[in-house]
Amino acid sequence: MNSERETIALFGGTFDPVHFGHLRMALELKETLGFSEMRLLPSHQPRHRQTPGVSSRHRREMLALAIRDCPELALDDRELRRGGDTFTVDTLEELRAELGESVSLCFCMGLDSLLTLPTWHRWQRLLELAHLVVVARPGWHLPAEGDVADLLNQHRGEPQCLRDSPAGRIVVREQTLLPISATRIRQLIGRGQSPRFLLPDAVLQYIEDKQLYRTAAEGC
Repeated sequence: MNSERETIALFGGTFDPVHFGHLRMALELKETLGFSEMRLLPSHQPRHRQTPGVSSRHRREMLALAIRDCPELALDDRELRRGGDTFTVDTLEELRAELGESVSLCFCMGLDSLLTLPTWHRWQRLLELAHLVVVARPGWHLPAEGDVADLLNQHRGEPQCLRDSPAGRIVVREQTLLPISATRIRQLIGRGQSPRFLLPDAVLQYIEDKQLYRTAAEGC
């Protein structure tokens, strides 16, 4: 066991826009699992989601504003700079080459994302490169059969596994999530209603200054 192993956690998403649900989840994971770093990783164009409602530049700026006064969270914009379709496996390969073989990489996702994992590009490679940290709401249920169930049977571990090895385990964490969605925020703005108290004031001010999400077509 190597209790001194550096642990780098990645929390990806479109952040369209970033809100308190994203930020609180990332902060709680960093503190409860003791990650050395928690990096927020905005995606350029994820294959499994609709095209983000605003540009990568706007989403990056909103995220930077959101965490400006939170040293526990960091911004990693490599997927935006890379452009094109966003594949998690490419990002993990890039980070593994950059950070070396001994660092523990931990890719954080929701249970809903885990259930779709067999549709991801080169998904069998993910656990060779990183651990998966899965956040599940209270009352969650894991699949009893299928590819994901087989994967869990082979690779599920406890939080300490994240430090014992650089990759290869799936850790499931139950966490109460704030009931906030970016879709709801975009809908409110599109109807001329205020999303205040759902996202940081600095992000709301940026949205207002740039007149983002003002039409129903944006981010629908």
